[in-house]
Amino acid sequence: MDRDLLGHLPVIVAVARRGGFASAAAELGMSPSAVSHAVRLVEERIGQPLFARTTRSVSLTEAGQALVATAEPALQDIAERMERIRGIKGRPAGLLRINVSHVAVPMAVTPVVTAMAERYPDVTVEIFANEGLVDIVGEGFDAGIRLGEMIAQDMIAIRMTPPFQVIIVASPAYIGRRGRPRSLADLAAHNCIGYRLVRSGAIYRWDLTEDGKDVAVETRGTAVVTDSLAAIDLALSG
Repeated sequence: MDRDLLGHLPVIVAVARRGGFASAAAELGMSPSAVSHAVRLVEERIGQPLFARTTRSVSLTEAGQALVATAEPALQDIAERMERIRGIKGRPAGLLRINVSHVAVPMAVTPVVTAMAERYPDVTVEIFANEGLVDIVGEGFDAGIRLGEMIAQDMIAIRMTPPFQVIIVASPAYIGRRGRPRSLADLAAHNCIGYRLVRSGAIYRWDLTEDGKDVAVETRGTAVVTDSLAAIDLALSG
């Protein structure tokens, strides 16, 4: 649609509502000549007269009636929506989409979303749990939550939890059957739960510390997961 016509539609509606150019001009704070020019411009672009004019009255033509019937409710809807937008100025509202790893949901997301529900009731938080590293901007997310070592250097990062340790665990039943590993070398004889990296497809090498040095340990076992919470369930099951 011709953008020039959009600005003149309120003038057309005002003339139809007030039944004259002078009264519409007074309502809109315009001169009668400016109102007449706006009406004439729209009529020229459409190619049909919108008003039947006499020295005593102004009335809509059939084309004018059709245009006003469409434009008036649309303009009213826009005005109401603008008022609602003004009403929420300074108050958070809308949809917040975040992409998080499964393990981050109970650790970092649930407490925040719970507090936000009370503090910002007009905000809806959509939580997309995904273990893979995604293009947050490209896939339409507002934020992402990952381990610090997995965050790209050009991202703006804010800490959401205190520092924490990741530890190796096994159920008492498993330890009773297979014994407790005493060194990293002992892990080769144990049924370790593997974790497949979603993006690369590789099996994650456990990042551990031995004698103060960081060590990446390859493991093997009868189960491989892509969800860290599933690994916890399997460990609890022995």
